[in-house]
Amino acid sequence: MMKKQVLTGIKPTGRIHLGNYIGAIKPALRLAENVSYNTAYFVADYHGLTKVHDQHEMKELSYGVTAAWLALGLNPDRAIFYRQSDVPEIFELSWILACFAPKGIMNRAHAYKSMVEDNQNSGREADAGVNMGLFTYPILMAADILLFQTELVPVGKDQIQHVEIARDLAENFNKQYGETFVLPEYIIQEETSVLPGLDGRKMSKSYNNTIPLFEEPKKLQKLINKIKTDSSTPEEPKDTESSVIFSLYKEFATSDQVEEMRGRFQGGIGWGEAKKELFGVMNSFIEEPRSKYKELMANPHLLDSILQMGAIKAREKTIPFMKEIKRKIGI
Repeated sequence: MMKKQVLTGIKPTGRIHLGNYIGAIKPALRLAENVSYNTAYFVADYHGLTKVHDQHEMKELSYGVTAAWLALGLNPDRAIFYRQSDVPEIFELSWILACFAPKGIMNRAHAYKSMVEDNQNSGREADAGVNMGLFTYPILMAADILLFQTELVPVGKDQIQHVEIARDLAENFNKQYGETFVLPEYIIQEETSVLPGLDGRKMSKSYNNTIPLFEEPKKLQKLINKIKTDSSTPEEPKDTESSVIFSLYKEFATSDQVEEMRGRFQGGIGWGEAKKELFGVMNSFIEEPRSKYKELMANPHLLDSILQMGAIKAREKTIPFMKEIKRKIGI
């Protein structure tokens, strides 16, 4: 049976937080355990360039994403793990795909539309602060996906559009030059597709409501204590479906612990006690990865070596495919 290709990338635009882990890293690593899949993971540093324009910050954040993947269990010997900027074929394909991308699709891309709406609501020019990297972001993401002939892309609900755009561009190209690109499909982990942050909104660096994954215990406890809760008394039953505390708890606890906590929510538990329990399971889970993360961050040469080896493996796939693409377009 042919294995399906899976691809996942994370932008280095901030410290890795719980949303990154639960929404992207955890489901991607779970897929890596399935013998039916070939897995590829990348540090999306050029995507990060749309926001990060400081040399030292970019390098540090890129190492942070790399170290996080490895500390959480990614085995670079069993997957392709690379830095986006080390695979030049991605950017060559990005230009080719741009020539098949209607501007109207880019106008409707979520990140661009959101920025335009914010500008208009604030009385600014529609395109204020919009760089072309942000505008054409979906094209580069399509190149990431299509160059590896990716069949499955684990995403959150807000990323579905990017996979759909990649399909559209692939179809446009295939229609002109014959079957070339695989049409990718997205995978959503429904129960965690939109993880709530400290204030109840989607956990996002943009909202400054994240909990960094490798936070030190004392700071982690303080952040957990800031999580927004309702005004119910300790004795009142609490809704597990709408609780940020419970949503996070079940991601780090065993199935038995989750069921026990569900019963305590229904029977009445104080929010302070619930937050204490959340800290316990979360800190217990993070303790070992946190230590590995620190070791890796202290050894950037090792991280570079791992990524460079990954780039060699990646280019074994991308170079021949890029030659085939260029032959088809007559270049």
